[in-house]
Amino acid sequence: MRARTAAAAAAAVLLPLTACEPTRTDTGAPTPSVSVPTTPPTGEAPKTAELPDLAGKGLQTAQDTAQEAGFYNLTSHDATGRGRMQISDRGWKVCFQTPAPGEHPVTGKIDFGTVKLEEDCPASDAGAESAKPADDGKMPNLVGKSVRAAFDTLPSNASIQTTDASGQDRIVLNGANWKVCTQTPAAGAAFDGEPVTLRTVKYEETCP
Repeated sequence: MRARTAAAAAAAVLLPLTACEPTRTDTGAPTPSVSVPTTPPTGEAPKTAELPDLAGKGLQTAQDTAQEAGFYNLTSHDATGRGRMQISDRGWKVCFQTPAPGEHPVTGKIDFGTVKLEEDCPASDAGAESAKPADDGKMPNLVGKSVRAAFDTLPSNASIQTTDASGQDRIVLNGANWKVCTQTPAAGAAFDGEPVTLRTVKYEETCP
């Protein structure tokens, strides 16, 4: 009886000692306490890098070269102003770039003005500025614009009807492939949400 009592007393003494041991991982080593910084040091100037001249290169090559130089905030647009999307970068080439070649912050946005490989670069970048909805109370001039650009220029709640000016009664499915021949209301007329009608043809066709 005395032996059992002594063993129980010894176990009672060891229990608090065991509880004080450091927490261990599955490998048996104590779990270290690690401090991970969540923000960069204050007062650090933005890093810059040399942006090369990428005009004339294929869009995919231009993007790869910009990334190799340290720039990752990349975008592109249709330099013709038609609003076409660069779905396959290898099928487009760079005509313009913003900003120009030189030293720039690596976090800045690099915007490439592009055309398809088989097309010639325009004299100026017609797609450089984002289309802004008309807000001066007058109807903007949409003639010559792509249907997509016309939609972007008009307020987002405008009621717009498109018709085939060739008389073939074709449906305008992709607005980037059609251009405006005439418009109602006319450019410069008072505009306060009236329905808009655009007579259009495919971009490579001549308006009747």
